[in-house]
Amino acid sequence: MNGIDSLTESVLGAVFEVSNTLGAGFLEKVYERALLMELGLRGIRATTQASFAVNYKGQSVGEYFADLLVEDELVVELKCAERLGNEQTAQCLNYLRASGRRFCLLVNSRSLKSSGSVSSLGSRFPSGLRHRVQSCRTRKRQNQPQMNTDEHG
Repeated sequence: MNGIDSLTESVLGAVFEVSNTLGAGFLEKVYERALLMELGLRGIRATTQASFAVNYKGQSVGEYFADLLVEDELVVELKCAERLGNEQTAQCLNYLRASGRRFCLLVNSRSLKSSGSVSSLGSRFPSGLRHRVQSCRTRKRQNQPQMNTDEHG
């Protein structure tokens, strides 16, 4: 397993730990703070609200702020939505373009039980990621309490 694959798997483990512990129904900021704490507990360096300059014809025209930047390599964007759409995917692709990074995880903490809850985006995809997301999801559910699906918490 290469470096980005290992990092992605570690981040996914932290994502599912946060989800299993908090359950559903909190605001995005709560999951962001909890994930930052969980990554720190696992010895994984991450920063919140990572700023990426947007340039147009060589001039800065604004900034994007990603929810998390992990080990200065992996962008993590958290959402709490009924379902993810093209807008969220486009947002992550724009983060990659603006930051020069190659990988982004788009996580919907509201529906981590569904198959569309974690997406990997990038200029190339880590080998076997979809299989490991499924395996990680199954393993976490077997080893830890089920995520609370009550929308209020």
